[in-house]
Amino acid sequence: MLDFDNEDKACSGGSVLENVTKKTKGQYEAEISEAMIKFEKEYMGRGPVEIKTYIIDDMVLVRMQGVITKAEQHLASNDSGKGRELVKLTRVALLERARPILEEIVESILGVRTRSLHMDISTRTGEKIMMFTLEKPPRIIGD
Repeated sequence: MLDFDNEDKACSGGSVLENVTKKTKGQYEAEISEAMIKFEKEYMGRGPVEIKTYIIDDMVLVRMQGVITKAEQHLASNDSGKGRELVKLTRVALLERARPILEEIVESILGVRTRSLHMDISTRTGEKIMMFTLEKPPRIIGD
């Protein structure tokens, strides 16, 4: 699993974090899912077949299925295991460069700063999990 800590990230005062409208948990989850689909299509070149977002207290879990390309599947099927490792390393490097974009997506939707981002991808199932930890739980209607 890849962990990106947010210790050195600076957020300026007066940002959109203070101006987010309070929504239901389901509305937030759907909005994050849609934004992640858009990110995957624009940044990674293809979107997931399925996506589901869960907000759990001060965490956001995004589960994507069907994110591995045909070329990555062929590479990962190499019996030596080097292909799987190469696919994972490439995906990790791409996500590391995109970390500020992903954090901004979550922060702008929820109005809460992120603390860290954790990611893992299965080359066997084509499933990717991203978990964001937040500085505090988001303001949700009904809470």
